[in-house]
Amino acid sequence: MHVGTLSRCSCYPTRVFSSLRCIHLPRNVPTLSTTRSTWCNGQHHMTRASNSISLKSLRCLNTSAISWNSPQLSSSLSQHPEYTPKMSLLIDPTTQANYLQIASENIDFDWTLDFKEEIISGSATHTLLVKEDGVNEIVLDTQALDISKVTLEGSPDPLNFKIGANHPVMGSPLHISLPSSPKVGSKVKVTIFYKTSKNATALQWLAKEQTQGGTFPFLFSQCQPIYARSLAPIADSPSVKITYTASVKSVLPALLSAIRVSPPSDGPAHDGKEIGKDVVTYTYKQPVPIPSYLIAIASGDLRYKPFPPVPGKTWKTGIWAEPALIEAAYWEFSEDTGKFLAKEEEIVPPYRFGVYDLLVLPPSFPYGGMENACLSFLTPTLLAGDRTLVDVVVHELTHSWFGNGVTHANASHFWLNEGFTTYMERVLQQKLHSPAARGFSCLIGYKGLLDDLKLYQDRPKYQRLVIDFETGEDPDDAYNQVPYEKGSNFLLYLEKQLGGLDVFLPYINDYVNTFMGKSITTFQWKDHIYEYFRKNGGDEKIKILDSVDFNAWFYGEGLELPVTPEYDTTLATQAYALAKRWSDSRSSDLSQLDFKFDDLNDFNSNQIIVFLEKLEEYDPLPTTHITYLGDLYKVSSTPNAEIRLRFYENALRDVKSEAAKVYAVEAAKWVVGEDESGVVKGRMKFCRPIFRAIKAVDSDLAKSTFLKHKLSFHPIAQRLIEKDLGLA
Repeated sequence: MHVGTLSRCSCYPTRVFSSLRCIHLPRNVPTLSTTRSTWCNGQHHMTRASNSISLKSLRCLNTSAISWNSPQLSSSLSQHPEYTPKMSLLIDPTTQANYLQIASENIDFDWTLDFKEEIISGSATHTLLVKEDGVNEIVLDTQALDISKVTLEGSPDPLNFKIGANHPVMGSPLHISLPSSPKVGSKVKVTIFYKTSKNATALQWLAKEQTQGGTFPFLFSQCQPIYARSLAPIADSPSVKITYTASVKSVLPALLSAIRVSPPSDGPAHDGKEIGKDVVTYTYKQPVPIPSYLIAIASGDLRYKPFPPVPGKTWKTGIWAEPALIEAAYWEFSEDTGKFLAKEEEIVPPYRFGVYDLLVLPPSFPYGGMENACLSFLTPTLLAGDRTLVDVVVHELTHSWFGNGVTHANASHFWLNEGFTTYMERVLQQKLHSPAARGFSCLIGYKGLLDDLKLYQDRPKYQRLVIDFETGEDPDDAYNQVPYEKGSNFLLYLEKQLGGLDVFLPYINDYVNTFMGKSITTFQWKDHIYEYFRKNGGDEKIKILDSVDFNAWFYGEGLELPVTPEYDTTLATQAYALAKRWSDSRSSDLSQLDFKFDDLNDFNSNQIIVFLEKLEEYDPLPTTHITYLGDLYKVSSTPNAEIRLRFYENALRDVKSEAAKVYAVEAAKWVVGEDESGVVKGRMKFCRPIFRAIKAVDSDLAKSTFLKHKLSFHPIAQRLIEKDLGLA
């Protein structure tokens, strides 16, 4: 492929290709599809000669209007000597759908949940907008779906379809033949009848013994980043946003990432019918277009409790949980959730989704939280009993604007979701508490970033903020703290350079207003920040932006950020001092130590975390001291998973020590729930680093423990832990 370099063009968001002559493609790559609007001057000329396409008289190319989604084309592109990462970063490398030619606007789901067979069966009716002339098929993403029939509205005969070869990451494309080529701008309605399989990565079916109540089974989904295709046939790309409705038949209460139509959430559980026996139809409607990864379902023995209404607000909030947890969950989150949401609306445009509910899931849920529209999923490890971990709710509700509202176009630009959300989460900490609280949160996050940068030293590509994924590369392989923490630190750096919060928050508001409902790339974001400050600051602000090394932030690798961040460390002073005292004591006999349990009296949970993290910066404590520390402060037995994790990370650092051998066994029991808690630590923030740390001490113990308890973990966690332990 021969293309010229990219440069900025006045007809944003397109890009100029200079010196463009001829694109050479393998013979089996289909002709590039374009529309008249592709070119600035309204002209395009294409001829095919053997294996090349010649583009002549070309001035400006809108790359989002081209069907790039073919492995052969991406490979040809990446191997060209004039190739730059910016070119492929405009392509979604994880989908096989032809959404640039014909794209879903709405999907109506009709599902039946079968807990015995562990499948969802039913149909998905797509209303699709035709975006190009000459389209003769619909191509959707699927993974391990059993497709039985496809029908077209207005046609008496079923449509022909075929399922393509399976790709280990992207799944199998579903090709649906259309009887005729519809016109641009027209709409097509097809219904796909199917059922999921037990291999559906998005779904975890739990036996009743794996739930808190132990009486009924449980189902929940996790579609991010690319697993919605195992729940339904769909164009599984964040570049495609859809509205949806759902009718779900279930013997257990069913929740979706949408507004419930019937039965009412605050009515009797399961519409007053017998839970576990009687079938109830639950109906939902999501009127706000969302990307496919935000489609979510959960079903189990669940109860609802509304939070107090916030004066002057029309949206509603509440909590869902199993009966045994509902009161504890209500206490943990009821005081702050509405307050958080109202405070955020002082900075960004109003909340659009009408309902913001929380769902506390069983412990195998692999994340701290998941920002599903209208319904954030939460790990039960947040139920600390002291409200110190509710910041995760701030993070998830902030996604309502950054991710659910303004969405990354593809996995390469994931930082636009997580970096902005983490940045705004900490701004809210300052607004709700103090600048010191914001700085303290930054400190905790920065430690996690440094750990992950070290973890990916052998794969430096994943240390980048903007990653040039290969076609079919698994985005979960790059799941780490970089998009969250490098992204948020980049925005914090820009905030400080451009004049502080008073200058930067109006820009954030304009950014949301400009791109709300859209899916964008890093380059569109960069163009916008220049455009905004050109209008709201002139040459002075543009000069500041010109001094920023954007490429170092976007593509930089290594263990350091382009600019070392400075935080308010006020709340960390005591924790740092205590860590130093322990490090200085290493050569002293235990009988000479003056540490007391009361040392932590004035510490909250987050300060204890920072104390233990700071301790990791020193050489490992000897076995006598780390054992004494764990017993004295009860951190080796605390039910707070965040603190317990940090203690084990300290105790297992010296892999040859007696302490490491002892605590590796205890950590193994803890992570799989064979400890006093009886609860598996399914959240990947906990289970992955613990299994890696155990492996460093005793590889056989790590592997045997995981394999024995593998099914207790979510399929996503299973796959990544297998890679961590060298089992895959």
